[in-house]
Amino acid sequence: MNVIHEGWITRNKAVMMGKPCIRGTRITVELILKKISEGATIQQLLEDYPHITVEGIFASVDYARAIMINEQVFELP
Repeated sequence: MNVIHEGWITRNKAVMMGKPCIRGTRITVELILKKISEGATIQQLLEDYPHITVEGIFASVDYARAIMINEQVFELP
């Protein structure tokens, strides 16, 4: 499996309280996911945040995917 987010997503407790961010920015993975869930397109994200890249956006989504792989699943009653 390819891991797209490696090298693109960083965590530093001195930046955004340690939330995962796109490398070299204060743009959090959480913000990217929020904007996408609200209907933002990649082009809109690039226009609103010109210091990020398409690769950074995809890395954010991949990071979230990687976190979800470890989500615990419970059996339904």
